[in-house]
Amino acid sequence: MPEEYNFYAKYTRVWIPDPEEVWKAAEIIKDYKEGDPILHLKLEDESTIEYAINPKTNQLPFLRNPDILVGENDLTALSYLHEPAVLHNLKVRFLESNHIYTYCGIVLVAINPYEQMSIYGEDVIYAYSGQNMGDMDPHIFAVAEEAYKQMARDEKNQSIIVSGESGAGKTVSAKYAMRYFATVGGSASETNVEEKVLASSPIMEAIGNAKTTRNDNSSRFGKYIEIGFNRQFHIIGANMRTYLLEKSRVVFQAEEERNYHIFYQLCASANLPEFKDLALNSAEDFFYTTQGGNIYIEGVDDAEDFEKTRNAFTLLGVKEAHQISIFKIIASILHLGNVDVRAERDGESCNISKEDAHLNHFCELLGVEHDQMEHWLCHRKLVTTAETYVKTMSMQQAVNARNALAKHIYAQLFNWIVEHINKALHTTSKQHSFIGVLDIYGFETFEFNSFEQFCINYANEKLQQQFNSHVFKLEQEEYMKEQIPWTLIDFCDNQPCIDLIEAKLGVLDLLDEECKVPKGTDQNWAQKLYDRHSDSCHFQKPRMSNTSFIIVHFADKVEYQCDGFLEKNRDTVYEEHISILKASKFQLVADLFHDGKDPVPTTSTTKTSKVHVRSAKQIPKAPNRDHRKTVGHQFRNSLNLLMETLNATTPHYVRCIKPNDEKLAFSFDPSRAVQQLRACGVLETIRISAAGYPSRWTYPDFFNRYRVLMKKKEIVLSDKKLTCKNLLGNLVKDPDKFQFGRTKIFFRAGQVAYLEKLRADKFRFACIMIQKTVRGWLQKVKYRKIKKAAMTMQRYGRGYLARRLADQLRKTRAAIVFQKQLRMLRVRRAYLKIRNATITIQAYARGMFDRQLYHEFLLHHKAMIIQKYARGWMERKKFKRARNAAVVIQCSYRRLQARRELKQLKIEARSAEHLKKLNVGMENKIVQLQRKMDDQSKEYKSLNEQLSMANMAYSVEVEKIRKELEQYRGKNGEENQISSLQEEVQRLQTKLNKAQAEKKQLEDTYYTEKEDLLKRLGDLEEENALLKRDKEEMNQKILSQSKDSEDQVTSKTLKESQQKAELDDERARYQKLLKEYSRLEQRYDNLQEEMSLARFHPGHRRNPSNQSSLGSDSNYPSITSEVGDTEDTLQQVEDMGMEKAAMDITVFLKLQKRVRELEQERRRLQVDLEKMEELAKRKGDEHKDTADPDHDADSAYNSLKRQELESENKKLKNDLNELRKAIVDRATENNSSNELQDSYNVLLNQLKSANEELDVRKEEVLNLRTQIVSCSQQKEPITHIENKKIPDWSNSNKHMDRDDAIEAYQGICETNRLLEAQLQSQSRQYEDEMEALRTQIEVFRDEIERKQELLSQTLQLSPEAQVEYSIQQEITRLTNENLDLKEMVEKLQKNEKKLKRQLKIYMKKVHELEAAEPAVQPERRRHELTRQATVQRKEKDFEGMLEYCKEDENMLVKNLVTDMKPQVVSATVPCLPAYILFMCIRHADYMNDDQKVHSLLTSTINAIKKVLKKHNDDIEMTSFWLANTSRLLHCLKQYSGDEAFMTQNTAKQNEHCLKNFDLAEYRQVLSDLSIQIYQQLIKVAEGILQPMIVSAMLENESIPSLSGVKPMGYRKRSSSMVDGDNSYTLEAVIRQLNAFHSTMCDHGLDPEIIQQVFKQLFYMISAVTLNNLLLRKDVCSWSTGMQLRYNISQLEEWLRGKNLQQCGAVGTMEPLIQAAQLLQVKKKTTEDARAICSLCTSLTTQQIVKILNLYTPLNEFEERVTVSFIRNIQGQLQGRNDPQQLLLDFKHTFPVLFPYTPSALSLETLHIPASLNLDFLTRV
Repeated sequence: MPEEYNFYAKYTRVWIPDPEEVWKAAEIIKDYKEGDPILHLKLEDESTIEYAINPKTNQLPFLRNPDILVGENDLTALSYLHEPAVLHNLKVRFLESNHIYTYCGIVLVAINPYEQMSIYGEDVIYAYSGQNMGDMDPHIFAVAEEAYKQMARDEKNQSIIVSGESGAGKTVSAKYAMRYFATVGGSASETNVEEKVLASSPIMEAIGNAKTTRNDNSSRFGKYIEIGFNRQFHIIGANMRTYLLEKSRVVFQAEEERNYHIFYQLCASANLPEFKDLALNSAEDFFYTTQGGNIYIEGVDDAEDFEKTRNAFTLLGVKEAHQISIFKIIASILHLGNVDVRAERDGESCNISKEDAHLNHFCELLGVEHDQMEHWLCHRKLVTTAETYVKTMSMQQAVNARNALAKHIYAQLFNWIVEHINKALHTTSKQHSFIGVLDIYGFETFEFNSFEQFCINYANEKLQQQFNSHVFKLEQEEYMKEQIPWTLIDFCDNQPCIDLIEAKLGVLDLLDEECKVPKGTDQNWAQKLYDRHSDSCHFQKPRMSNTSFIIVHFADKVEYQCDGFLEKNRDTVYEEHISILKASKFQLVADLFHDGKDPVPTTSTTKTSKVHVRSAKQIPKAPNRDHRKTVGHQFRNSLNLLMETLNATTPHYVRCIKPNDEKLAFSFDPSRAVQQLRACGVLETIRISAAGYPSRWTYPDFFNRYRVLMKKKEIVLSDKKLTCKNLLGNLVKDPDKFQFGRTKIFFRAGQVAYLEKLRADKFRFACIMIQKTVRGWLQKVKYRKIKKAAMTMQRYGRGYLARRLADQLRKTRAAIVFQKQLRMLRVRRAYLKIRNATITIQAYARGMFDRQLYHEFLLHHKAMIIQKYARGWMERKKFKRARNAAVVIQCSYRRLQARRELKQLKIEARSAEHLKKLNVGMENKIVQLQRKMDDQSKEYKSLNEQLSMANMAYSVEVEKIRKELEQYRGKNGEENQISSLQEEVQRLQTKLNKAQAEKKQLEDTYYTEKEDLLKRLGDLEEENALLKRDKEEMNQKILSQSKDSEDQVTSKTLKESQQKAELDDERARYQKLLKEYSRLEQRYDNLQEEMSLARFHPGHRRNPSNQSSLGSDSNYPSITSEVGDTEDTLQQVEDMGMEKAAMDITVFLKLQKRVRELEQERRRLQVDLEKMEELAKRKGDEHKDTADPDHDADSAYNSLKRQELESENKKLKNDLNELRKAIVDRATENNSSNELQDSYNVLLNQLKSANEELDVRKEEVLNLRTQIVSCSQQKEPITHIENKKIPDWSNSNKHMDRDDAIEAYQGICETNRLLEAQLQSQSRQYEDEMEALRTQIEVFRDEIERKQELLSQTLQLSPEAQVEYSIQQEITRLTNENLDLKEMVEKLQKNEKKLKRQLKIYMKKVHELEAAEPAVQPERRRHELTRQATVQRKEKDFEGMLEYCKEDENMLVKNLVTDMKPQVVSATVPCLPAYILFMCIRHADYMNDDQKVHSLLTSTINAIKKVLKKHNDDIEMTSFWLANTSRLLHCLKQYSGDEAFMTQNTAKQNEHCLKNFDLAEYRQVLSDLSIQIYQQLIKVAEGILQPMIVSAMLENESIPSLSGVKPMGYRKRSSSMVDGDNSYTLEAVIRQLNAFHSTMCDHGLDPEIIQQVFKQLFYMISAVTLNNLLLRKDVCSWSTGMQLRYNISQLEEWLRGKNLQQCGAVGTMEPLIQAAQLLQVKKKTTEDARAICSLCTSLTTQQIVKILNLYTPLNEFEERVTVSFIRNIQGQLQGRNDPQQLLLDFKHTFPVLFPYTPSALSLETLHIPASLNLDFLTRV
């Protein structure tokens, strides 16, 4: 006891009794010492009182629990278990957090909120499904799940006992429990048994519920529903038992109460056509429905409820005729109540008028005789052993008989409906187990308690006994399981009270005995009770009454009034009334009163004969025997049967509490709540728990919570159990206060509060230490700030004084400087004046002397110049005379040697040996020779031009100079000639300098303009890039606008998302093509640069023949490329077929373009040939004398051959055009006959043969061109030598003096011509470049204008039209670019082929020259034929098809699908089975075998479905076949021949397209199959992940020791959990995600699909985690928010590591992220509320409020969220249009999109491993 007094110290909080609030909180303001008579307390309103302590009992007030334990989910988790603690905890949860459910051990306490709450949806059901009881917040679904789980695990029947007083919500709780079973245990068949079970509720509420003063829908009967399950735990049926229907309500209702609902529903629907025969009006017109005064219930529509009742009857299989019969019987009861019974004058008899309309309606509706019913309602029959008497009844007796008949009819109808419901819910299948739901009345006590309250309280006594024994048993099992010594706990046993009621000679026996006495009365029965049980402690006699008695029940004392007990126990119904009803002409009415115990009436009437047929039974019994059983006897038997059933099952308890009598929403009346808590046994559960060790902690939880009380040296991390034992040994000295179990520590009541106090003191001391340190640090910081401020002020003051002194000193020094400078200026001015005068005199004197000396030197210099020029002229004249003589001699000799060498070269040219020598190394020098040939031809041409110009200039200049010389000789003589020549030289030099200056100026202008153009081009490119960027931004803006309009245009959301996905796909392909385009463009620029260098290089220009022979340097495609293109085009036309070709305008346009280019090439070649002919002709005319006759013959032969080939070429061209025209004309005709097809094939063959012939002719033309080039190379040296003779001989004929001048002038002219040629070449190059740049600028300008127009047009459209228009423009542009790029690639490929072919021709020429002349031509032809054959055979060997026999199809499907293991093909190409299947399909298509294609595809699809069905839980197999199915689908698209799917194909892949069949329908089937496999993959992955999510995300401590552990009650109790550790860590989840990712990547699944998979999985992780967070109070804390944010960051890091951050998975976790942030933000002020509203945009208002209500501090230093703050949040969020759903639908699945991803793999490169056993496949 002294230790107990230590708790009553200052600041300790206690509970004291209060008459209004039952218990009131107070705080001790003075320490209490043992023996003190009073306790000094302070109330919550700051008032003080003195609480007196009873000196006898010395009973101290109850202690309050710490604030951290207030609001707990489980009352047993409270440290102090007593009535005020329980009441306060329920009040806090109900009013502040709006939680209506609370655990009390194994009992669920449910408080009626009198308001609809959205916590019963299917999402909540699925959230509680599979969870352990206590893991989630208390809920009726948690109890139902616990019962369902124990039934499945223990294979034992279960019961859910729902009790409480009227208006507490029993019926609703039972309804939700059945709804839970119907949802999670739905029937596996199509019978919809669960719907029928739920449909029974509206019926039973209509016929068994009524409005009372305490409840608008009070159940006036008890029911026990058994829901049957099979071995798979699916509902197969149900059965209902009812107890003690309140029949008296049919004929009597108290004030403000109503009769049963069905009467008012029927009256509300009386105007329906089918109810006209019922003769009903408003319920106000009938006596049985108006006694309560008010026939309406606020917010209830009786007509609507009646429609629901009728629908429920229909669903249960009640026919329409039977429904009408039921309603007739109900209506007849109303009419019976209005029958007017009139008293006779004597008062001993009565009568009923024959014109009584209500009696007529009653008889008509029930089909009975009017006269008989009228007679027996006023008379009764008395039967004795001798004779039978008919006796009249008084009016009161007749009214009582009428009311008894009405009650009996309604009771029989009630039983019939229940029986019919049971038949509808009955099943023929074998029931494996069942769960029973007992909805029974709770303990009742009123001012006037009668027979009904007695039976109800008797039943509650029995149920309380069963409850106490069960709780005691569970406690005992828990102690034994934990191996704790079991001490006998004294609990309240109410067996004596039960014996008082039901034992021999108990209350019921004496009541039945008095009922058998003919003159028995209630007073006599009461007197017998006084005499028999006066000495019982549970029986008392009131002081002021002799007709009532008191029974002391377990909940309270109840006084019962004896009036009416005997009458209600007898439940008397006259036999005459029953006989009349048995004789009814309506079968249903008669059946109501016939049962197996009734005799068969024997009368001769037709009606009785019918009754006889219907009621025949094998074992007739004595009449009226059933009526002899009293109501009390029947109720006792049924109650015993119920208790036997409950004892044979595992019970679960739900106690419903009515918070107030006014039915106000969320209003709590403590006095009413305490009364019910005492009555329903909750406090008894608390008392039993408190008698032992109510607080229980696991060793890890205790260690984590109270490790702060340990010293570091006491902690043994390896053995936490030992550490806990040492800690408790040090803290709690009394060993009886705790016990160490196997896995838990058990504490007595109050010990956890003591430990919490020690923990709080430890934290308080630490807080004080932290505050002390922080405050000291703050003061130090403040001191430093003051010190720094003082020093700063001092520094600024001293600085000011120093600056003022410095200013004075600076001004003094400045004055001195001014004086110094002024004095210096005066002296300097005088000095400078004298100095300037002296210098002037000296300058004039020195100038005079220098001019004299200069004049003398000038005269000497001029004399020396005259001498120099005279001597030089004489020496040059002598030198030129000697040089000219030498030149003449050299020319003569060289001409003689050249003639001799020419004759020798002609002889050698005809010999073969010379050719062999010349061709030695030809293979390595062919490029140098060709270049040299070009140089020589250009040099030859330039020399000819120079020669002609020189001749003309020479003749003119000679005449001019001759005349000038004669003039000069005649006039001036020799001196004048020298001066004229000097002037001429100077003039020419000036002209040369001017030309050089002009050249330099042109070059500078060129470079300047080039730089300007390049700069302008760069600006245009930047502007173009800016416009492109603006366009992209506009596209993004348009897309964002379309996203913003999604809320308004919800019908187009799916379509827009699909278009966006397709646009993204097109953009990806476009980027790939753009990269290829850039590469080709760079290659094209390189070629063009080479061409420009070759074209504009001075002195190096190819002649036309060379240019045509080297077609690779030309911008125009050659004949070879065009023919190749034509062949490809024809092959495409042939592959597509005539009908396809007629519709393919692209191929037609391509043919036309090829024809035009071919004609241009032909004309260009013709011009080149003509130029060559003219050149050769001119050369032949000039050098006819020196030409060789053999060479003339060869030239003539070559010319004739060339002309012949040209004519053949033209002919072939004409034939080609005619064939093309014929192809187009025939293709446009819609005729598919065989004749047309044959003619079409003939045309194709002719065209192919023409192309082959054209190839041969082309090679011959190339050979001739090669020979022409070689001949021109031989001519050029001779021509060059002969041309050099002209200036030599002309110079030899000139006079020596004149020759000097001519040579000088000729040299200057030659220099000028060279400079002019260079300038012209550079100007031409410059002009070409300028033109190219102008063209490019125009193109860019047009492009910019076009884009601006498009942009302006786009901006004028609506957002939807903008998106559609931009998509169309993008598709059009991509299509055009694709076509252009494709054509460019084809041209480059053909040019490459042409160059290779020409190289082979040159190689062939070398071999021909080396070999003998006669064998050249046959060998070449054989080589060509061999080469062509080899190419065709190579293409045939690599077709990428697999052939199989029809009988091997099953084996193929078996090896590739049925028996395929993913591990077998793991080391091969991903999706290898899909490729092999498609190669087989290709061969079947190639063979035009539609049956084979259909059979193979059908077998494959069916086999895949079978495999997936067999391995429906194998993630690896599902991923493998999803990858292969999608790849097969992509292959069917890629090789379908559809241009939309061929944009990324290679040329070889396009050749592999399907030829004969369109498999679009099978593509749709495979697409559907892929979606199914994807959904199965998601299902399997979710099934693996879901059990791990809650433990890993919420429960596991990713950050160690962050979260404290609170005390827990029922949570993790052994009875509600399966043995074994089911905890998972976040690392386990990430490992599982890694396994999923690696599996899908290994199988080659498309990355887009992988992204969608993980987006779905992350949504499920977020939804499950958030749903558990919303349903669990224990995880809604700051530390959990920190753990959650850390876990989310780890998942985001994993996404980034796998490059999945763009898949949208992070967006799906946004609600969870915001929930974690909500747990951590401040929750106090209005600004905090606004911040929360702006932060939690992805959470609904209901979710935000729920989290705030659930928020629970783990330490006393954390503050709870106030109710006012939550109301503030709700007020600010009123404008939101959030859905009413609390939980996220974790079963929601995002629509999957399978983007088209073609394979870059070529089919002919696939290798089939031998492990697949596919040897029967043949590669084609």
